[in-house]
Amino acid sequence: MKHIRYFFEAILLYSLFIFFKALPPQRASDIGGWLGRTIGTKLAANRKARRHIAMAMPETTQEQQDNIIRGMWDNLGRIIAEYPHLERLGQQYTTIENKELLSQYIDDERPIIFIGGHIGNWEINSAATLMQLNHAVNLTYRAPNNPWTDKLLEKARTLNGRLKAFPKARQSGRLLIETLKQRGSLGILVDQKYNEGMDIDFFGLPAMTNPVFVQLAQKYKCLLVPVRCVRVNGCNFTLQAYPAIDLFDDENNARKTDDVIKQTHAILENWIKEKPEQWLWLHRRWKDI
Repeated sequence: MKHIRYFFEAILLYSLFIFFKALPPQRASDIGGWLGRTIGTKLAANRKARRHIAMAMPETTQEQQDNIIRGMWDNLGRIIAEYPHLERLGQQYTTIENKELLSQYIDDERPIIFIGGHIGNWEINSAATLMQLNHAVNLTYRAPNNPWTDKLLEKARTLNGRLKAFPKARQSGRLLIETLKQRGSLGILVDQKYNEGMDIDFFGLPAMTNPVFVQLAQKYKCLLVPVRCVRVNGCNFTLQAYPAIDLFDDENNARKTDDVIKQTHAILENWIKEKPEQWLWLHRRWKDI
């Protein structure tokens, strides 16, 4: 029964993909946003999103929560419609801020771990870096349960194989290490729940977080660089690079892993508070919630 459901889900997604690919990027994004707002706001999943918003930002009113949820679905619908256009969006519709800083990091001889969250269109990050700076950032991602869906999205996010994508699984560890040993770059989204991780506060609530991005960065002497994609208008974006996070103290001793994660969480919190409608509130991010 599960395979039948997966088959029909894949048929729907492939049909949408073909439809959106035939449209100009802005038109595709607008239709995707309309579908997201129209359908998503009627789903039962909104109860989860509202609960998360109320817990993370208790100062918000019900009207503000409604606007955040509506904006979240608009953003998510646009992301789905933008998958066939990632290469063009990364090259022509994205402005890279602090490009000099980002170029400086890329020219450094050390490997780089770029960290971010499910903000704006997070799939733009690697596409823009490749298309504008000719620098490949290999991706880590949580694979969908549907194998046909996984295959389609992997092809899109890797720009037809020009980038590498590693599913978040134990067997991918060797591939991540090989990338860093070869002084390559990795992109990791660090705002998902990981039951075997470390219990670190996020918006003042306990959140299980995978510490591997800190452990790898310290072991292989990487630059740990926060980046975020902000949707500015329709399918126009800014990609913002921030100063690398210190992984060692003045005496070259490794900082505590939980201290580094707390710092990254503080950065993410500020990003989300600035543009709460552009974060994916549907994740089961917090412990026992």
